[in-house]
Amino acid sequence: MSGIRRVEGGIVTGRFTDHHVHLQLVDHALLAGSRLGRVIDLGGNPEWVASVARHNSGDPRASRPVSVEPGSDTHDSPELWPVTIEYAGAFLTAPGGYPSDRSWAPAGSVREIADARAAASAVAELAALGASCIKVVAHSEAGPVLDDDSFRAVVASAKSRGLPVVAHAEGSGQAQRAARLGADRLAHAPFTERLTEDEIAEQAASVEWISTLAIHDDAHRAIAIDNVRRFADAGGTVLYGTDMGNGPTPVDLNLRELDALREAGFDGTRLLRALAPQDDDPHPLFLPDGDPAAAHPLTHLEA
Repeated sequence: MSGIRRVEGGIVTGRFTDHHVHLQLVDHALLAGSRLGRVIDLGGNPEWVASVARHNSGDPRASRPVSVEPGSDTHDSPELWPVTIEYAGAFLTAPGGYPSDRSWAPAGSVREIADARAAASAVAELAALGASCIKVVAHSEAGPVLDDDSFRAVVASAKSRGLPVVAHAEGSGQAQRAARLGADRLAHAPFTERLTEDEIAEQAASVEWISTLAIHDDAHRAIAIDNVRRFADAGGTVLYGTDMGNGPTPVDLNLRELDALREAGFDGTRLLRALAPQDDDPHPLFLPDGDPAAAHPLTHLEA
């Protein structure tokens, strides 16, 4: 792997990537002191997240996160320059679909898509706001889902702009449907059903999975870990992600997620690949004995 240097007693590498976070649901200022060098926000008010990302980059046009509704807090965001923030913007879902009815969803974080034309328009607007990917929801256990034409329109519009499509696929057959309709990545490793070996092979050949194993109850966690183990063994790409903000998750490296990935057979180089360390990171980490769970900022003596 590039960006990894072996030294006496361990490994030096860049800070890690969390491929699934929700910054409006956590104290995002804590990122600055974490072991994360890059996060990807997969659902939030697009103007708010864009403002935080610009502020983090040092853009003088963004001195504070935008207010998401009248009377909401407009305090200055602490400096977050050490962490790269990428984002999808709003969840794209069917009218009445998940998470439009969830109290935790911030104002402006859900865009309900009535048809293919609305899908293309939404993607264009999110791209103009700086989205690096597009998040589409296919959660059949919580309400209506986008029809095939609307889903394909999201994919076509996103791909015409070079943006990958990340799908929240939950419910019987939804992971396979998302892959068939052109999604590039699943926001959660499938956890509602055990995929067949043929389905695993199809998934490994067409989409990436974001882990998010530690958010589940025991039964769904076991299903997800089994799917991930077989998916990785079939050559599929698994990316470390925690769904940060879904319950009491740390704004840092999540050790419970690392433990779950190890249960799925990830260790050594395979685990580091999932964590996607940043190349040429000016704030590198030292991993004693190569263990990401023990990672801490590199000191002069360890270099």
